[in-house]
Amino acid sequence: MSKETLIILYGGRSAEREVSVLSAESVMRAVNYDKFTVKTYFIAQDGRFIKTQEFIEAPADDEKLMTNHTIDESKAISPSAIYEEGAVVFPVLHGPMGEDGSIQGFLEVLKMPYVGTNILSSSVAMDKITTKHVLESTGVPQVAYVTYMDGDSLDEAVANVHDTLTYPVFVKPANMGSSVGISRAENDAELVEAITLALKYDSRILIEQGVVAREIEVGILGNTDVKTTLPGEVVKDVAFYDYKAKYIDNKITMAIPAELPAETAEKMRHYASKAFKAIGGCGLSRCDFFLTEDGHIYLNELNTMPGFTQWSMYPLLWDNMGLKYADLIDELVSLAKEMFEKRENHLL
Repeated sequence: MSKETLIILYGGRSAEREVSVLSAESVMRAVNYDKFTVKTYFIAQDGRFIKTQEFIEAPADDEKLMTNHTIDESKAISPSAIYEEGAVVFPVLHGPMGEDGSIQGFLEVLKMPYVGTNILSSSVAMDKITTKHVLESTGVPQVAYVTYMDGDSLDEAVANVHDTLTYPVFVKPANMGSSVGISRAENDAELVEAITLALKYDSRILIEQGVVAREIEVGILGNTDVKTTLPGEVVKDVAFYDYKAKYIDNKITMAIPAELPAETAEKMRHYASKAFKAIGGCGLSRCDFFLTEDGHIYLNELNTMPGFTQWSMYPLLWDNMGLKYADLIDELVSLAKEMFEKRENHLL
């Protein structure tokens, strides 16, 4: 049986590019090499496409992918050169210019199947403010929030928070993930400082009510037939689960499955599926919830390309459901090909 080609596209221009490298290295080790040949392409911070390693068998444990610090200039290619008939692309890209619909549009122009959500659902889920608006129409519960747009009055923003929310609040760039640019504010001065930081990453800012809550996550997999996992819980050794705690210090553990009443777990799975369908999702997502001490559930966000590192929640959630890492990749490739055929058939 001839092997399929799986193209891993990683790196990218966003502030989450380091997470992408970690995820891509985990995926390249987990692939079933009896089924796939793997080709990797790196998107540099400046946007150049670089041809990197190819694998016909599992790489050595010390094999590393190219990063911005190890670029081989002689391997630079035009973006369209990644095209290969019959290949499936796994865009292991996080954040803007990777998870926001831009790379998905590029791959559709190239007429290539790809893992994950389509252009619209990627862009909707990437923008936290737009996600809020979409989910409000479905009845999925969310924490209270206000918005700030670059150029608006900071004094009015502070007044708006006073009118609508209570400290502490969390300030987030609308189009960023992996906790990049997110701050907790306890007072007016910290709020202004947090908005200033968030503006480095986006011009649209979400300010959310802080809640004392457990952080619970549900994995989603499927196209029209959407499946969900039992919830898992992020158990923190730090007060704020930021980028450094997630990916550098790794000061978190995970309880999979989370210790929850069965009714609560089922409600979260229902909300996750409902939210995924509301944004037009396909392929995969991870749905993140807050669970307060008094039992209130709030959907925090939908992550359409969750981390795939060896300690990432998404693959561990599916492992708990009996779907091993390599089999999960197989399923994602199958879903990618299924959606590609549907898109092609819709072009009457």
